[in-house]
Amino acid sequence: MTVSTEIYFASNYRDLCEHYGTAAGFQFEFSCWRCHDTWRSPFEPYHSGRLASWLSRAVGMATGAFGRVGSGVSTAVDGLAGSGWSGARESALARAVESAKAHFNRCGRCSVYVCRRCWNPEQGLCLTCAPDTAGEMMAAQQRGLNDMVSQQAYDRGQKHGHDFDAATPRQLVCPQCRTEAQGGRFCPGCGHQLAQRTECAGCRAPLPDGAAFCPGCGTRR
Repeated sequence: MTVSTEIYFASNYRDLCEHYGTAAGFQFEFSCWRCHDTWRSPFEPYHSGRLASWLSRAVGMATGAFGRVGSGVSTAVDGLAGSGWSGARESALARAVESAKAHFNRCGRCSVYVCRRCWNPEQGLCLTCAPDTAGEMMAAQQRGLNDMVSQQAYDRGQKHGHDFDAATPRQLVCPQCRTEAQGGRFCPGCGHQLAQRTECAGCRAPLPDGAAFCPGCGTRR
């Protein structure tokens, strides 16, 4: 940028400027780094862009009414709008930044710009660096309550776990109809008995699913 004064808000503003047309003008939207709320600078019309738009319309109408008009006219019209655009935009941005400084505060610790709602005026810092004491107290109480309730629920679950039969095999999907069984003894879809332990008639060892012979003693299933 070529403006004489340093421009802040380098990465937390949005350019809403319009170069051509009846809406040609300068406007910028600034955002709070913490909550992302925005503030827009007042709209400043760009008269050269609007004049170029009106002239372009006149050229178009003349072309339709009287036939071909030289392309140099359109080029001159575009040049009228573009010749002063860069400098006018930079000046408008500088004015917008000065106005934005009244709506934002720069944190002395992390150097970001935040809105008034995200600012701790007593500390001169943003609420991320210097959180509100009362708010932190209430949040800490709620975290403590949630942690205690979670611990009580965990302890209760452990007590119920003592009565849970963890040694019995369980099937989550029925091998016959593929319905989710959720570890039950029977399939809710077809009634098939689940997690049946098939033993070898000879050595009593468990037989794998689909095995025709016992892998331990060779006895036919």
